[in-house]
Amino acid sequence: MEEFKSNPSRGVPLWTQILIWVLLLGLLSLLGFGLVRARQGTVQAGDQVPDFSLTFYSGYEYNSQSAVKISDLRGKVVFINFWASWCKPCEQEAASLEQAWEYYQPSGKVVFLGIDYVDTEIPARAFLKKFNNTYPNGPDIGTVISQIFRIKGVPETYIIDTNGVINYVKIGPFLNVDEIKALIDPLLP
Repeated sequence: MEEFKSNPSRGVPLWTQILIWVLLLGLLSLLGFGLVRARQGTVQAGDQVPDFSLTFYSGYEYNSQSAVKISDLRGKVVFINFWASWCKPCEQEAASLEQAWEYYQPSGKVVFLGIDYVDTEIPARAFLKKFNNTYPNGPDIGTVISQIFRIKGVPETYIIDTNGVINYVKIGPFLNVDEIKALIDPLLP
């Protein structure tokens, strides 16, 4: 009887093992980064406002400019509202936001910024027209700004004091203009 001899299995080549380990470590690093980011939550009261620029929709301006950089607004109270045309709670607060803007705008001490989240321009402009919103509004192109703030949804509002520190965060709609005034008035010089 003849015996067949075979070479013992050499296993997985070394280069393949190294590649597998590198890929596993990369995957674990990405998962760890994602978990840390998820635990951070939204930007909170007491945090310095992250700097960003907002380009307004055509027809909206602030100080005759079609865009604004948040760091250029130091010395003013800044009211940042994330909204969307498809958001029903955003509709509930739209009139109150406009009333508050009309109240504060003449003083020049308060700036309202509307940031349109995950939307398209035509329905966004229809929303602004429907509620006669005149304060500066612009799109969050590529969700860059909402990622900076790590927003959870809309509406979501950040009130920044004159030193650029977030004083108040609200997730959900404002019920009336008095609620807004109660948060802004104590921040005015």
